[in-house]
Amino acid sequence: ALRRKNRSRMEENVVRNRRHNVTENGNSKEVTSGRPDRPYHRQCESLFSSRSGFHNYRGLLNDCIILLILSNSKNVATNLYKYGIRINPLSWGMFLVGHGNPRVLISWGLFFLSFLYPLLALKLEQFTVKGHITSRALFMMQFIMLFFILTFPVGVTFVWESGPVESFLVLMWHTVLWLKMVSYAQVNMWCREDYLAGKKDKTCEKDDSLVHYPDNLYAKDVYYFCFAPTLCYELNFPRSPKIRKIFLIRRVLETVFLMNVVLAICQQWLMPTVLNSIQPFKEMAYTKIIERVLLLAIPNHLMWLISFYCIFHSMFNMSAEVLRFGDREFYKDWWNAYTISGFWSMWNIPVHRWAYRHFYNPLRSRGCNKPFAVFSVFALSAFFHEYLVSIPLRMLRMWAFVGMISQLPLGIVTSHPFMRGQIGNAIVWTSIILGQPIAILMYLHDYYWLNWAVHEVARNVTMAT
Repeated sequence: ALRRKNRSRMEENVVRNRRHNVTENGNSKEVTSGRPDRPYHRQCESLFSSRSGFHNYRGLLNDCIILLILSNSKNVATNLYKYGIRINPLSWGMFLVGHGNPRVLISWGLFFLSFLYPLLALKLEQFTVKGHITSRALFMMQFIMLFFILTFPVGVTFVWESGPVESFLVLMWHTVLWLKMVSYAQVNMWCREDYLAGKKDKTCEKDDSLVHYPDNLYAKDVYYFCFAPTLCYELNFPRSPKIRKIFLIRRVLETVFLMNVVLAICQQWLMPTVLNSIQPFKEMAYTKIIERVLLLAIPNHLMWLISFYCIFHSMFNMSAEVLRFGDREFYKDWWNAYTISGFWSMWNIPVHRWAYRHFYNPLRSRGCNKPFAVFSVFALSAFFHEYLVSIPLRMLRMWAFVGMISQLPLGIVTSHPFMRGQIGNAIVWTSIILGQPIAILMYLHDYYWLNWAVHEVARNVTMAT
């Protein structure tokens, strides 16, 4: 009996020695000190295996960031060695005044003249409510006004031969104004129909501080909408309680600083790369063209990211803070998008909301199927992309239009279940990084042949004769 008791005690000691002990790395290890070979191995998966359950790759991410910084530092050093310092802040100020060229006054004139359109839209709405003009006549006048907003600056640009940059800025503002006026006309039409039908807004009845139609038809309201960082009109915008001065100062400093950074990158890095791409296109050296696309992708993408933060965060929040505009959702986490459609619906919330509210929903309510409505939205976006590129360059090449329409089949590919997750997100980033440089070089090629190559051929023919 004593021997059996001692044997059971020995077995308990062996079981106790086989318990898990915690190592210095925080991992558990089964130690069987009772065995003479002192085993140290256990069944487990390698960390990079999907079955290991390990997901902490922060150190490798830091390594990639360091490599990215080093590689870009090498490009910066090469650029400075090859071109020297090309940054000239004085030239940026001279550009705003047109270098003494009177044509810049035309661009400023178009900008100030555009503020007559909201006043005209307001007067048309007031006349319609008072019964001076019919709804059908109002529609025709609004259509003419909207057509004039888009076409008048185009005619002035071609007649006065304005520069590409100043023409782009003027057309961009008129495009924004066109979208705002469409929303203003459509929302007032909805409110006018309910007002004439005798329908009352129950929400407005409960809250006396809310504005009712047609009490919104005054100049202060429409011009507030013109400057507000939104494209969708409402009678009662959400308002913040006060202006945060420290927040506003930060956004102003960010805007000024980042705009200078973008101009510096363009002047020092982007423009030399673009100008050096003319010769490969002239010789149709495809290997060199591909090299130029990859080289152009870095500064272009860097400028795009900084411009996004400067416009959608700094400038929009600055405008919203001054106007006490409450809705600050100007973008979502588009950088995590794993589909093309998800990216386009998150990176520019004001445009997405306008397209959904004033274009997609009306098409669907009129019986259009979803694929046709989605195609129509992308076609409208493609038109404005081409409008903002071809008109300032004074040539119609449709590269921007084709680039936007090509997002539809790419969106179908990324919406496949296999593409969801990291693969889809990588495709989205690749299309952003490489798509824009390809479009830039395609327009550069056509712009070169239209403006420079023809003159070179004519000069060579003259010298030969």
